[in-house]
Amino acid sequence: MGLRSDGTVLATGWNGDGQCEVGGWRDVTAVAAGWRRTLGLLANGRVLAVGRASEGQCEVRSWREMVDLSCGDWHSVGVRSDGSALASGNNRRGQCDVEAWRDLAAISAGYLHTVGLRADGRVVATGERATGACEVGAWEDVVALDAGSYHTVGVTASGRVLAVGDDTHGQCDVADWRDVVAVAAGSTHTLGLRGDGTVVAAGNNADSQCEVGAWSGIRLP
Repeated sequence: MGLRSDGTVLATGWNGDGQCEVGGWRDVTAVAAGWRRTLGLLANGRVLAVGRASEGQCEVRSWREMVDLSCGDWHSVGVRSDGSALASGNNRRGQCDVEAWRDLAAISAGYLHTVGLRADGRVVATGERATGACEVGAWEDVVALDAGSYHTVGVTASGRVLAVGDDTHGQCDVADWRDVVAVAAGSTHTLGLRGDGTVVAAGNNADSQCEVGAWSGIRLP
């Protein structure tokens, strides 16, 4: 998915459930791509959705005043301008139980869990507990986070990176990373963007997804 400066959206890739049918979208300020679907945040705070809807993950038409969105595999989550959270889709592990969350600045959906970043730098989580991806209760001073399929990563104000959850492929081996400003968690790997525009990676490299050592000049949108 790509978001243009004029608010239109581009898409490429497998389109078996229509998740790339975004050619008519306008006034979009952010996009989120999940398993077989896409969400778009409009400038007026409403949300668009295309793609697989079998589990209710595209039931976002009633959402209003949204400021952040994220797609998991089977559920969608978002933050409203008042800091509360909304969720739709499959809830078999409690990953949509976010109605009591308040004072959120950001949110991220994994496979069967959801994590939320509060304005005070603390992190909340709900969903599948067996993987350890929800063990974020002790985290403090967090400024950014992301949920992978079975793990969660966060960045502190000092540029350190925290990680919990499944580490089968070493995707949580981030303790020695420094000067990180943003993170992205995949299924079995993790990326970190440093303040100098370089990128670090940990985890499964079977398809060369961690070959980022030569990247430079990378910046946040």
